[in-house]
Amino acid sequence: MHLSPADDAHPRTPSEEQFALAAELLALLGDRTRITLLHALTRGEADVTTLTEACGAARPAVSQHLARLRLAGLVSTRKEGRRVIYALRDGHLRRLVDEALKVADHRLTDRPVHD
Repeated sequence: MHLSPADDAHPRTPSEEQFALAAELLALLGDRTRITLLHALTRGEADVTTLTEACGAARPAVSQHLARLRLAGLVSTRKEGRRVIYALRDGHLRRLVDEALKVADHRLTDRPVHD
């Protein structure tokens, strides 16, 4: 498995608060629907209808997941008429989602083939 070079590592030992917040963030990302929603938002802003189609979950479930992501500060919202438009809060989250999916891809493609 390929990991980022050591020079990309955090420059100092993180505080207990940073570890706790990182664990919270990773727990939020540990849900298939939420990671799918965040991945859809890496391509740009979207409304609930578009995100519901992207992840294949029921609209009420998508709305609940988006509310959790918004309350956690991972996505932002803006109104466009009656529609609520969602977007990722920052590029760090985009990179984190991309890296998680790359690790998953490597794990799937690096598996030994059994006869």
